[in-house]
Amino acid sequence: MNIFFRELRSHVKSLVIWSVIIALLIVIAVAKFAAFAGNPDMLKVLDAMPQAMLDAFNMRGFNLTTLSGFYGIMFVYFGLMGAIAAAMWGSDIISKEERDKTVEFSLVLPVTRSRVITAKALAAVVLCIALVLITWGVSAVAVQSYNPDQAFFNFLTLEMQAMFVIEMVFLAIGLLLGCAMKQYKRSGSTAVAIILATYFMSVMSGMQENLNFLKYFTPFKYFDAGELFRSGKIDGAYLLLSTAIIIVSMVAAYWIYNKRDLYI
Repeated sequence: MNIFFRELRSHVKSLVIWSVIIALLIVIAVAKFAAFAGNPDMLKVLDAMPQAMLDAFNMRGFNLTTLSGFYGIMFVYFGLMGAIAAAMWGSDIISKEERDKTVEFSLVLPVTRSRVITAKALAAVVLCIALVLITWGVSAVAVQSYNPDQAFFNFLTLEMQAMFVIEMVFLAIGLLLGCAMKQYKRSGSTAVAIILATYFMSVMSGMQENLNFLKYFTPFKYFDAGELFRSGKIDGAYLLLSTAIIIVSMVAAYWIYNKRDLYI
């Protein structure tokens, strides 16, 4: 438990920074929504944009003059920032022991390496939950002036659930990189590179039909905001695929970290 609380305390500043960034994004976005709210003429601006771009960012699947439609477009930013924050926490929470030359202290504690990973992973999960709740709460408060209906809150709840699963996927990948990479300085940058690559794949799969197969390799497509809006639920097959990625990554992280030599 000491490891768990130590990690939470050491990452409070990072959580605050990410929370401020997302809060500012929400406030700015909601302010911009004032130009779209109940104004169908604004949709003509979208009609002038290339169709491939509209498909790539799923902008044809939503009515931007409604609050739910506008938040459907916003989801990609929530997912992307949540993924980056989670992956950075996952990779840093493991590799920082080697970076800060404190790994020797961790090794002499009366706990196994597996318990160290578990405590650190749980701390990272709490950080991810906190970021989702803050995003959820700020969103609910920021849109009050537009008198949102129950349908919007249901959709917002679904988006936040999807955001959390995306965070868990990339948290597990980040933990795996932190446990596996001997060059600990590169684990964070590698995690971000993977996120950007998967996001780029989600964009490409939306732009070209012959690249539709890429959606199976990017969690950003597992929780497509358009599908969430139309179906009102998370696709069970993609949820199972996400769970499989998380389990495989975590099992590999435990196995590798228990086997490899640590940099002291």
